[in-house]
Amino acid sequence: MTHRPTLKAILAGLALSVASLGTVNAEPLDQNQPEIQAFIDTMVQEHGLEREAVSALLSEARHQQSIIDAITRPAEAMPWKRYRPIFLGEDRIDEGVEFWNEHAELIGRIAEEYDVSPAIIVAIIGVETRYGQHRGRHRVLDALATLAFGYPPRSDFFRRELAQFMLLTEEEQLDPLEIRGSYAGAMGVPQFISSSYRHYAADGDGDGRRDLMNNTADAVASVANYFRQHRWREGEPVVRDAALNANADVSGLVNRGRQPYTTVGELRAAGVDTDLALDDDLPATLMELEGPDGKEYWVGLHNFYVITRYNHSPLYALAVYQLSEAIRERREDGE
Repeated sequence: MTHRPTLKAILAGLALSVASLGTVNAEPLDQNQPEIQAFIDTMVQEHGLEREAVSALLSEARHQQSIIDAITRPAEAMPWKRYRPIFLGEDRIDEGVEFWNEHAELIGRIAEEYDVSPAIIVAIIGVETRYGQHRGRHRVLDALATLAFGYPPRSDFFRRELAQFMLLTEEEQLDPLEIRGSYAGAMGVPQFISSSYRHYAADGDGDGRRDLMNNTADAVASVANYFRQHRWREGEPVVRDAALNANADVSGLVNRGRQPYTTVGELRAAGVDTDLALDDDLPATLMELEGPDGKEYWVGLHNFYVITRYNHSPLYALAVYQLSEAIRERREDGE
């Protein structure tokens, strides 16, 4: 049966006046644009929404140049030597230990249920929102509408996410004008985009809702479910540092993508020295990064690829892994 949010349900969220948004250089969308009319048609014909409801919601959206500016200079474009210190500071590690201790029973239960590392769950939340403290300042509606109709390089993706956002707010009974998140429209404690929220969010406390904005149990369970659905293999290695021996030739093996494209054995044959405990037949990638002391080499394995399913940047995945290890070790030292 077609899902058909009612006009009343969507319009119920239109309670926040534009004057109260506090945005700079915010402009309403021109709904006469052909691409916006095409989007409205799609929402009506493919998703069964009411035309008046979609148009009314879009009339509240505001194009913001600051969002365009932000997406053109993401942190992941930094070199590793600048990116790593953002997420591996002593305070973020200490706060991770505190978050884990505060929610120890919950995190332990969820980690066991989903068979996902508790340290990885904590680190994801630590990198994304500093354990829920910083969830983003942009209205998600504005972010998605701005990028859907004002950022041609990825407009198709963000139009799909805008459609998912409209469906999500109806399904989860969320106010589409109140939700704030990142410049790319990620929201809640774990910073899920709308499609991920709809497909991977989980009810962590059995109350019948999936509230990623305010419910820690749901946030933790959703991160764990995301990793389980993307085939995390608990107990397997994630990434290992490496070095090149004097005869190494890795010109055709380095930085070729996120998904494993070679094997540990092939890397060793090319002159890459890494953890001797790794089996030669393990699928792998080889990364060359710009570290504080020069080039660094890292061998990424299956679980490393799984982390990049959350965020495609290898820098992100490496920061998550290193933060998870730092939190785990400090917590164990404190016990």
